[in-house]
Amino acid sequence: MAGAILVVGSIAMLTLIVSAIATNNRNKMDSTQTMLAASILEQVNSTFNSTGTTSDLTDCAGNSWTINTTIPNTGTAGAALSGTHIDFSETNPPAGYFMNYLVSAPCTSTGTPQGVYDVRWHLDQVGSTKTYLITVSAKLQKHGEGNKFFSLPVTLRFMSGS
Repeated sequence: MAGAILVVGSIAMLTLIVSAIATNNRNKMDSTQTMLAASILEQVNSTFNSTGTTSDLTDCAGNSWTINTTIPNTGTAGAALSGTHIDFSETNPPAGYFMNYLVSAPCTSTGTPQGVYDVRWHLDQVGSTKTYLITVSAKLQKHGEGNKFFSLPVTLRFMSGS
């Protein structure tokens, strides 16, 4: 009887351990997505508060990604939105408003790839002011949706201007 109780308890603990590993991996993806989205948000915000129109961000493979912040007369630019979130179903986002950021460990061109993150941003000018609504979203490419390792895209929104 004691052996049966031990087996049942061990199986329950094994399930708990597998669930904890999945949660840890998902949290790692969420943290990386949030860090990338925040980096873009800071780059765009700093560009709006200076005289420049573009800046670059370099990933772990040495790819340099241009962060375009140019807004045409229409007052809107960037990746497509679905409501208040970036629409990742858009197959060809505008150049300069997305990147496929490679993360490796260590973060060098010879490091072991950890994943490629699809990062996109959208810019809206608020009225005729110098105030802008910045929407940035990031998600890990090629991971299964609906499983224990699935992590929703992270979306950050920020008002910037003078």
